[in-house]
This record gives sequence, C-alpha cells and structure tokens, in this order.
Amino acid sequence: MKTRTILLNERPQGLPADTTFKFTEEELPELQDGQVLLKALYISVDPYMRGRMSDAKSYVPPYKLNEPIAGGIIAEVTESRNAKLPQGSVVLGNLPWQTYSISDGKGLTMIDPKIAPLSYYLGILGMPGITAYCGLLFIGDPKPGETVVVSGAAGAVGSVVGQIAKLKGCRVIGIAGSDDKVAYLKQELGFDDAINYKSTSDMRSALKAACPDGVDVYFDNVGGEISDAVYSLLNNFARIAVCGQIALYNATTPPVGPRVEPVLLKTKSLMKGFIVSDYADRFGEAAAGLAGWIQEGKLKYEETIAEGFDQLPHAFLGLFSGENIGKQLVKVAEYSGS
Repeated sequence: MKTRTILLNERPQGLPADTTFKFTEEELPELQDGQVLLKALYISVDPYMRGRMSDAKSYVPPYKLNEPIAGGIIAEVTESRNAKLPQGSVVLGNLPWQTYSISDGKGLTMIDPKIAPLSYYLGILGMPGITAYCGLLFIGDPKPGETVVVSGAAGAVGSVVGQIAKLKGCRVIGIAGSDDKVAYLKQELGFDDAINYKSTSDMRSALKAACPDGVDVYFDNVGGEISDAVYSLLNNFARIAVCGQIALYNATTPPVGPRVEPVLLKTKSLMKGFIVSDYADRFGEAAAGLAGWIQEGKLKYEETIAEGFDQLPHAFLGLFSGENIGKQLVKVAEYSGS
C-alpha cells in the first residue's frame, strides 16, 4: 500500500509558503499484530500548527524537519489486526498528514457516523467547539445582560463562542475580516453587531459605538491591535479568555504595543490564557452540552471544506488571510460506509 505524505520541509520565517511543505510517496510495511491501516477522510488545519513549525519552546513540541506534519484527522480503518478497532471503524486522532497511515491504536477515539456528520468531530463536536465552550464558560463566565466581544468571530471557535454567549443572554459583538463575514455573524448567527476590522480605520471608535456599556467579557482569538482597542473599553471586573494570537503568529520581531497591565489593574480584570487540554476532565460535559444545543437547533455551524490531499498547504495558509468561514477542513477521501 502506497501513501502520500506532507513533510515539514523548512522552518518558515514569517508567513509560511509553498516551500514550507514537501510531498513524498512511500510504500507502507505490512501490518503487525495490534496495528490498523487508516485511510484519512478529513484533515483539520488549525492556526496553532504555525507555532509547531518553529523550534521555539511552546506548550506542544515542534514538528521535526523532514518528518510528517500532524494534526487532527478523521480516518477509516481499512485493515485491522487490532480487535478493539475492527475494519470499517471510524476514528479520530492526532495523525500524520498522510493519505494512509499505520497506527497501534493508541490515542485513537472511535466515533459514530450516525450521530453527526463526520467532519463535525473536527469542528463543533471536536477541539474548536470544546475550546469555545470551556474558554467562554469557565473563564469568561458570562452573565445575562453583559457585553461579550469575540475576535476571529467567524472562525471555528469564535462562531461558537458568540452563539453560546447569546444563549446565556448576553449582548454579543463579533470582529471579523470581511463584509460577508459580518453579514453572516449578524444575519445567520444572531450576533447583535459585528465589525469588519479590515475596512475600519478606527477600531476603538467602532467598538465604542457597538459597546455603549463597555466590555465585560473578551474572547481573544487574534491579539495585536484589535485586542488593544478592546482593552480600552473594559468594564470593572471584566474577564479576558486568551485563546489565540493569530495576528502575531507570523511576526519576525517581538511586537510592541500598549501595556495592558495598567488597564487590568484599574479595572480589576482577569486575563487568562488557556489551552483546551487544561479542561480535559470536563470534555464530556462540553461535548454533551454542544450536542444538546445542536440537536435542539440552537447552534448553527459552518464549514469550509477543500477537496483533495494536495489542497492541505493552501488551506492552511488561507487561515492567515481569513479565507475560511467556520472550520477549515480538507476532505481527502470518501467514507466507504456513507
């Protein structure tokens, strides 16, 4: 069985490019006892992967040069020598970017294709949805009537954050990067207002108009100048959940901006960075809550799905120019049970 693989070809300086990635083809060995052959169905691309392309110390080890990039993948077991993972099973795992791969089964979670579309397990029922749930509810702790601002609001995490905040009775303001995304947030997801940061010359004034009573909760997916503008409007005892800093991931020099500490002190605000794995003991609660809202029709979810293994680099790079609405995925193959 031959497989195609995408390797990390070089460590990017600034924004990754096509040369960051290298396609190879190789023959897989025969399965050994306890192993399964996996066919990739859907592959997730996520902003955090940019950090792993550098060799700087972080919360996850960096990718190694000339070895496969890895991430969240939905795969089908096409051959099995593992009694716990029979042929035809569908699994979720952190797997290499390969069309086919071999696994000993460790770290794989079986999923049920009948409960929800397979792609949802990489999105609203997977890491992005659980990130939104945990970050907003356990750090942001929104109360009815409060104002919640979400940056990166049309992405996989932000779009869920805003909807949950509305379910909690909050006024929700989204920040996104196009007029289409602003319309989507307001007309489809029910945000109270939204701002296109790319066409707004004065973010602070735009935010002040949208948040006349200030900001009580800020869910930060972006960082940079957008966050600087939000900080200037924080109310007393505001809560800030720092989920991502995509505006800074490709910076080649340390960014310099306003100091946030005086604002936090003056407003007695809480600012907490988090990684979704911090809340592993509450994943069941989060998944159940999200699934219930979906079944009740209270959560809407959008996906941007590219077709074909060759599209992985382009789909990943598109995250940094805001090409996607909702979760960005690449569909590699059809599920044989569909």
